[in-house]
Amino acid sequence: MAELKKMDNDEVQSIVKDALDSAISFVESEIAEERIKSQRYFEGETDIGQEDGRSKIVATKVRDTIRAIKPSLMRVFLSSENPVEYVPTSQEDVVGAEQATKFAHWKFQQLDGYRLLNDAIHDALVKKTGVIKIWWEDSTEAEIHSYTNVTEEEMMAIVNEDDVTVLEHTAEIEMEMNELGIEVEVPMHSLKVSYEKKTGSLQMESVPPEEFIVDRNAKSVSDAHIVAHRTEMRVSDLVQMGYDFEEISQLSGLSSDDTYTDSEAFERKGYEQDEEAHNADPSMKKVSVTEAYMKIDKEGTGIAMMYKLLLAGGDDKLLECEPYGEVPFAVFEVDPEPHTFFGRSVADLLMNDQDSSTAMLRGMMDNVALTNSPRQGYVQGQVNVDDLMNNEIGGLVRMKSPQALVDIATPFVAGQVLTAMQYMDDAVEAKSGVSRASMGLDPDALQNTSATAARLQAQQGSAQIEVMARNIAEGGMKRLFKLMLHLMVENSCEETMMRLHGQFQPVDPRIWNTDMDMSVNVGVGTGQEGERHAALTQALQMQMQIWSQYGNGNGLVTMTGIRNTLGDMLALQGVRNIDRYFNPMTPEMEQQLIQQQQEMAAQSPEITEAEALVQAEQYKADKAAEMNMIKLQIDAQKALAVDDRERDKLDQDLIIKAAEILGNYGTKVDVEQIKAAQQQARYPQESPAQAVTGGRF
Repeated sequence: MAELKKMDNDEVQSIVKDALDSAISFVESEIAEERIKSQRYFEGETDIGQEDGRSKIVATKVRDTIRAIKPSLMRVFLSSENPVEYVPTSQEDVVGAEQATKFAHWKFQQLDGYRLLNDAIHDALVKKTGVIKIWWEDSTEAEIHSYTNVTEEEMMAIVNEDDVTVLEHTAEIEMEMNELGIEVEVPMHSLKVSYEKKTGSLQMESVPPEEFIVDRNAKSVSDAHIVAHRTEMRVSDLVQMGYDFEEISQLSGLSSDDTYTDSEAFERKGYEQDEEAHNADPSMKKVSVTEAYMKIDKEGTGIAMMYKLLLAGGDDKLLECEPYGEVPFAVFEVDPEPHTFFGRSVADLLMNDQDSSTAMLRGMMDNVALTNSPRQGYVQGQVNVDDLMNNEIGGLVRMKSPQALVDIATPFVAGQVLTAMQYMDDAVEAKSGVSRASMGLDPDALQNTSATAARLQAQQGSAQIEVMARNIAEGGMKRLFKLMLHLMVENSCEETMMRLHGQFQPVDPRIWNTDMDMSVNVGVGTGQEGERHAALTQALQMQMQIWSQYGNGNGLVTMTGIRNTLGDMLALQGVRNIDRYFNPMTPEMEQQLIQQQQEMAAQSPEITEAEALVQAEQYKADKAAEMNMIKLQIDAQKALAVDDRERDKLDQDLIIKAAEILGNYGTKVDVEQIKAAQQQARYPQESPAQAVTGGRF
């Protein structure tokens, strides 16, 4: 039976190195070659052999499809104001969840979120996985303060403070009178001290796929036996991190296990780096550095804990071993495979199709070339071969007999090949979800179908892209923002200012609940945006109906909710700054407005039910008369374009009709005014209706 005991650094190093070597072997033998091949196909290469004198064209299906998918995925996460939102678990978390959501997205943009997301999505589309690393980096800021003429007690109080370093100190003796009136010597001090203020910041970086290592049994970064980031650093970088120069400079340098890493990097970059450029400077020597995260029972308790381990040099010498929390990696995938870590990329799905399309495209190009320049047969000795090999337009071929030269016809089959290539295009569309209709590039799809049918066709094509977006959101994005929340809560040491509801407010990340869940807001395609806008319009109508019927104390609809609906509608149209159009609204502001309205209602005189009914009927009558008068004005203006006699007759009819309408609604009609209006000029400044009503409408 194994005995529990504490491990020393050598034992830890041995265990970690064995696990690391196994993980590297797995990635190198089974994953790296696939990623290298995917990169080659993305760059427009193929494994189909080339023949001299034949077409070498390549159908770039992989690159074209990925370049068509990536803008849609980027738009999903960058067009929405909050693609990921923290969800409160209780009423006390409502304000904190909103603050955390706004702050996290602001921080993500500040850390060049666009570039990070672009790299992660690109790697996921081409190389199975995209990886973003997130961590908190501690730092120290020094503040210099000078003090003059301070007493012994004051000086001791200053220098005994935490994180204070005395830079300069001078003392002078001064004569002062004590309480007894006796002159005594009193030392007075002058100081210059340095206050060290511990700070820190959130950091993120996109990890190249070849630098990310995981064991073969892992299903995710959470349950992996070992997860590591293996890269190259210079001696100077490690010294700057606090390690001893003499120790680091003695390391063996790069590991022999980095061969696959260099191959992948070369395939991506297209060139090799100069390894000998800085050999003369020992501080610029390159060293293999592995930052590994692994659960081990270092303390001998029988329970393995997560540790962060830093190994450097070709021999993977252990430099650091400290307890750690969550593994700081967020992995992005577009097509995850259940129960495995590495899923499939779009390149994996389309490489065979690229080979097939390339073969057909080359055959078609060769057929066209042979059809345009057919092979020829000749009777040996009857034709000048030099003339025959000369392809000059209008050139002469010397022959001893007319039948010495004959064309060998090549059947033209390019039309059949085009049909087969269309089939391959349809297969690629079915696999990727990218079609001419979904990209808006097919004019026939718009001309020959209804708007609804065209929208449905585009939605069908974007369904698979939507699934890719959902996989990215539920996987990498959720984990990334979860890690952000934990790091901000655990490491923030003071309040910070941020813009919320149109105003700058202090927020304290330390009070946010780290157990908050997250919701993802993703949508793909204009069709879905139209559906969301229609749904929001309907929701706004229902909100306004409830508000108008039950008032501001209805308990269901608030002004904040109405503003949020309006903001979401503007966001769908690409308008992000809602504060320019609608004033900020908080629950406190809304409660204050409700209270003011209640106070005004209490001070106003009561209206009886009968008076209310009379007012309502009068309002209906006024509105009906107003609408009819507006219609009469329009008709009168139209009448100006007809014959003079007809125009005069229409004017008179309109006047009489207006009088009848006003009479029906209880308005006194002045007959003499009507007659006077009839005697006015043909083009009066006022309309006939205005002449009757005195400009009421």
